[in-house]
Amino acid sequence: MKNGFLRVASVAPLHKVADVDYNVNRIIETVNELERKNVDVCVFPELSITGYTCGDLFHSCTLIESAWKGLDAIRKVSESVSIAIIVGLPRRVGDSLKNSAALIRNGCVDFIDKVYLPNYNEFYEKRWFTPGSVTEPVFDCKGVKIGVELCEDLWAPIPPSSRLALKGAEVIFNLSASDDHIGKFSYIKSLISQQSARCLAGYVYASAGGGESTTDVVFLPKTIIVENGVVLAQNDRTDYLHDSIVISDIDIEAIRHDRMHNTTFHDCAANNGIEQQSQPVFATYDIGESPEFRYVNPQPFVPPTDSLMAQRCEEILTIQEAGLSSRLLAIGNPKVVVGISGGLDSTQALLVATLSMKRLNRPMTDIIAVTMPGFGTTTRTYDNAMTLMRCLGVTVREISIADAVMQHFKDIGHNPETHDVTYENSQARERTQILMDIANQVGGIVLGTGDLSELALGWATYNGDHMSMYGVNASVPKTLIKYLVRHFANSVSDGELRTALIDVIATPISPELTPAGSEGEIVQKTESLVGPYELNDFFLYYMLRYGYTPAKTFILARKAFAGNYDDVEILKWLKLFYRRFFSQQFKRSCLPDGPKVGSVCLSPRGDWRMPSDASSRLWIEEVDRLEQTVRPDTESQSRT
Repeated sequence: MKNGFLRVASVAPLHKVADVDYNVNRIIETVNELERKNVDVCVFPELSITGYTCGDLFHSCTLIESAWKGLDAIRKVSESVSIAIIVGLPRRVGDSLKNSAALIRNGCVDFIDKVYLPNYNEFYEKRWFTPGSVTEPVFDCKGVKIGVELCEDLWAPIPPSSRLALKGAEVIFNLSASDDHIGKFSYIKSLISQQSARCLAGYVYASAGGGESTTDVVFLPKTIIVENGVVLAQNDRTDYLHDSIVISDIDIEAIRHDRMHNTTFHDCAANNGIEQQSQPVFATYDIGESPEFRYVNPQPFVPPTDSLMAQRCEEILTIQEAGLSSRLLAIGNPKVVVGISGGLDSTQALLVATLSMKRLNRPMTDIIAVTMPGFGTTTRTYDNAMTLMRCLGVTVREISIADAVMQHFKDIGHNPETHDVTYENSQARERTQILMDIANQVGGIVLGTGDLSELALGWATYNGDHMSMYGVNASVPKTLIKYLVRHFANSVSDGELRTALIDVIATPISPELTPAGSEGEIVQKTESLVGPYELNDFFLYYMLRYGYTPAKTFILARKAFAGNYDDVEILKWLKLFYRRFFSQQFKRSCLPDGPKVGSVCLSPRGDWRMPSDASSRLWIEEVDRLEQTVRPDTESQSRT
């Protein structure tokens, strides 16, 4: 295991029924190939030494003895390789024959017998084998605890893997030989994913394919690797004329984090009389190593496919709309007051408000949308704000904050030519005061617009845009909001509205609190001050979702953003992220109500409880150490 990842392989090689020598040679060839790829553990299908469809030949002494010799040949190979090998064979135990898995490491062999033997429909395993006892042994392998079950075991109401996981097994390996018929493959994938998620474990599944007998059924190769319910790798099972090999890096630290975090997992172990064992120490990190056989999504909050994106956007919009609608109903259906800047966040909040009004059969004019141009407002954002409000049919109010803020500067003795934090925050607080007062005036509530990314970085004015009566975007990260707005834009028939929404997405992110450029362009760009949001959201996800160290986060980030950011740039923004995240907790401690939409949330009443005066020293010092080990890579293509 390197950097907390266990490299595993699921293999379904072409084989010949009852030709042990041929099958063993194919296994050994594959093992040597996987050893060169630094695989830690590989698993082959059920009865892979003989083939699954030998029938009554399983009771042939010739076959049984040949299988035993074949196992010994693989064992001898294991003495000269570091990879752990799991193969299947028929094994005589006293006067019975077991359908067994052999875990082979460093010249030593451990056996696991199949517990549940199918004897229905096309299966007749009890004709040849006797069931194994329910022992559920857990093995230490490369610093990881692993367990093994065989095919039908997974289909049992209480699979052995359930108790194996409770005993500490972090990765389950399944040797299978499952034939194919309509709909079965989808069911198997669902079964594997559900069991992996339920057990908070990795699951590596290898099912026999090319070479098995097709007398009455057909076996298509199925090699699947899953981590906590998410499929990391799978083969094309229709390619049955070639070996099927998939490799992936399972994140053991993610599994350990989730088990530590999930109290139900511990309670279930206790209720089943299973005493939790001490876990291996956390990994040490080599930043020169990356999880080669693992895709690292640079936008972990964003679904990777268009179809899933559409589905996820609809779900998020429904959660946001339901949260706001329920709140409005609970407090007597007040009007909704929302500030509109022409930026992403306020646009998304406005769209959610329109969905709530539609759901509650209320007129859109019950939304009081207020645009409040100030010293940095550009024509682009102003025009987009006005177009959005007009096209959506909401009540529009335009209130310039310039005179009020200038009077405020005079009152407190601030030079308006000094564009410092006072200059900026005075504008943000004036806007919030206007919204609050209008809400009192019309009998409404102020709808917050700030998002999860801004909350993480503290990029909000305390008692300014930080405050509202309900914040619909509170758990939606910046990298996801633009997809939500685009999804909405794709669903509308109004061309003018769609054009405005698309331009909002394309507009540089800015609070527009300092004057625009000489040609009216946005000068104050948020990402040049706090770092690119795609990096910050990446850091946030892995800090909150898995509790990763800066080193582990950096290793993943450099792989995810290779070619876009060099090491020095990633570490620069990572350090700033930790500094801001810790120092700005006080703003999150008094966060307004808002709906949780994803697995990461910063609500002080829900997912995240942290003292406002916690020290960031440990995290910053680790980034400092990382910075000492890297040098600027002049050949890297930095983000433009």
